[in-house]
Amino acid sequence: MEKQASLRRTLTLGPLVVIGLAYMDPLVVFDSYGVVSKLTEGHVPIAYILTLVALLFTALSYGKMVQVYPSAGSTYTYAQKSIHPHVGFLVGWSVMLDYLFLPMVNFAIGSAYLTAAFPAIPGPVWVLILAVMITIINLFGIKLTANMSALFVTFQTLVALVFVGFMIKGISGGMGEGTLISSAPFFTSDMNVGLVFSGASILCFSFLGFDAVTTLSEETVNPKKNIPRAILAIAFTGGILFTGISYLLHMVHPNFLAFQDVDAASLEVASYVGGSFMHSLFLAGTMVAVISSSLSSHTSASRLLYAMGREGALPKRIFGYVSAKRGTPVFNIIIIGAISMTAVFGELEVIYSFISFGALIGFLFVNLSVIAHYYIREKRRSGLDFVRYFLAPAIGGVFCVWLFVSLNISALLVGSAWLVLGGLYLYFKLKQNPSLEFNFTK
Repeated sequence: MEKQASLRRTLTLGPLVVIGLAYMDPLVVFDSYGVVSKLTEGHVPIAYILTLVALLFTALSYGKMVQVYPSAGSTYTYAQKSIHPHVGFLVGWSVMLDYLFLPMVNFAIGSAYLTAAFPAIPGPVWVLILAVMITIINLFGIKLTANMSALFVTFQTLVALVFVGFMIKGISGGMGEGTLISSAPFFTSDMNVGLVFSGASILCFSFLGFDAVTTLSEETVNPKKNIPRAILAIAFTGGILFTGISYLLHMVHPNFLAFQDVDAASLEVASYVGGSFMHSLFLAGTMVAVISSSLSSHTSASRLLYAMGREGALPKRIFGYVSAKRGTPVFNIIIIGAISMTAVFGELEVIYSFISFGALIGFLFVNLSVIAHYYIREKRRSGLDFVRYFLAPAIGGVFCVWLFVSLNISALLVGSAWLVLGGLYLYFKLKQNPSLEFNFTK
């Protein structure tokens, strides 16, 4: 019988940032551009800036909490230890939405592009192939995932740079607005601020890379130092990249109503600015991005389930198991792979909103955890401590609430139903064992 094992510390700062950027997916700005451009009426760059500003406060809160609790559970751990074990469970249950849905949205995007390129093969077949491939790679361990992610992120960055080059050349040649400098993507007199915030609420899912690396704390060398640094590096890099690319996309193709398919709007822009060459290169980059992001999201989702299973929030025998040979939570990896096959269903805008529902609840409670741990429990309230441990996380929390109420109504309803389901699960779990506390000790 295989001996129970624990996760292994092998990751340094560089691989952490790479995994975070792979999870974030440098090309995700292209995937969501059409949907958000239509929603915000052409104001995607300012929506990205609002999202970045809001999440930088949350990123700082993540950095503070990981210094206290450098374990695999991320926001689940922080809320359970700083606020209450049962609150932590419900937060972890909510956050599972974005961890479970992100592999699905990656496979949905990949299947759509592959079906377009090879129409003879049905979309569900591509979903099956992608799910099996990603699951097998993750079973081999975190180091292989990190090495492959580094190669994939490098290629995605190259594709993004080439695309940017074509867009700049096109704008300089008179395409779109015909100028590289304009305030229109950021502000117009008829701009609908409510729609911009709705767009920003959807774009939260684009920044999940900085959150995902906190689930790897138990596999990181010196996590109290490296995780906070990785969090800020990932958030800043993603924010600058997304804002800049969405700005150029608007400048080269300002008419957001002209897209034939908003889900594949960037592919239309690629053909518009670079012909068949850019169309093919962008398609290849998108597929690499799907595989890269799927690898990282699959990894993080399995670690969240592991953290919840290890302490009894989920059945420990299955979810808390780690292979002694591979050093990976093999059952969780297989479960995530199976769930991801449901990518054949669902509309992208709604799936994006589902992901943001779980993410924003997690972000809110990370900020609340900082206040609960440092300001209330440790009574660190004087001078700069008031700013660090109350004011900054409070601002981050307010931004999260603001973005949360701007979500798609379908996402709010289904997400709330998921939260109620988690509450019922917790109720019956406690009814069976009233003294149960999901208490992290490792």
